[in-house]
Amino acid sequence: MALSAAFKSSAQISWKSTGKLQKTVAKCINKCGIALHSGKYATVKLWPELAGKGRYFEVCSNFVRASIDSVEASPLCTTLCENGFKVRTVEHLLSALEATGVDNCRIEIASDGDDGGRSVEVPILDGSAREWVEAIEQTGLEDAVDQSGNIREKMVPCLNEPVHVSRNDSFVAAFPSPYVHVTYGINFPQVPHIGCQWFSSPLKCTLYSAEIAPCRTFCIYEEVEKMKNAGLIKGGTIENAIICSASKGWLNPPLRFVDEPCRHKVLDLIGDLSLFAHCGSQGIPVAHIVAYKAGHAMHADFVRCLSKFLCRGT
Repeated sequence: MALSAAFKSSAQISWKSTGKLQKTVAKCINKCGIALHSGKYATVKLWPELAGKGRYFEVCSNFVRASIDSVEASPLCTTLCENGFKVRTVEHLLSALEATGVDNCRIEIASDGDDGGRSVEVPILDGSAREWVEAIEQTGLEDAVDQSGNIREKMVPCLNEPVHVSRNDSFVAAFPSPYVHVTYGINFPQVPHIGCQWFSSPLKCTLYSAEIAPCRTFCIYEEVEKMKNAGLIKGGTIENAIICSASKGWLNPPLRFVDEPCRHKVLDLIGDLSLFAHCGSQGIPVAHIVAYKAGHAMHADFVRCLSKFLCRGT
């Protein structure tokens, strides 16, 4: 059965075939480590999944969809929540899955804690998506089949009209384009060693693996104490983040790229846009996406804006 039968285009978004089949991981991938904000030790297993199931988390035998409908407001990360079960800091893992073409995946996650495991957090690893991408590439992908053993084509949302969300001087906008192109700008005038940076490139898997996935999360040294007092970054170290001081510059060089902070925002954006995926489709729309001084909350607002145009068949 053609998956296109499950999608209906609208004036703003057209669903089109990528000409490719839906994929899943060839076998289970197991990664573990410390979570950035909770500081808890967590284990993640990526399991092969049927075509059309998409990506979702399993927490204590309960499912939390990797969908914009599951997003819960949270500081400094993207959090998914369904039926009281919560998964924090999903953006790096989802970014890697989206960019490498893992369309269907059951993500089993468990962590230490005294809350019965109802609230978990994806390990931060080295602060980037590089370890996820390496594990996926080493394991490989295979065609996903549905419950009847049939393969399914992979669909992609194509933007037909410009769309944007904004708040003060921050924004995310998208414009019709024949291919996916991402442009991102950040501006930290109070931190000269970061300052204003821009990154712009067509998005291809090879570019992502080499030039986006390795880029680590970053923070401002003068804001660390404030974040800790708010109960955040309990697991943050110089091994999983790059830290910049307003007066002293980078405290744990070298950077992997001169514009690593800006590239990391692209990594985050891809992870958040993956929440637009549906039934094993591509999440990031075919469009030129331009963001400036945005963050997870604004990324989510943008996906919600896209979702208003989403017209699904029954």
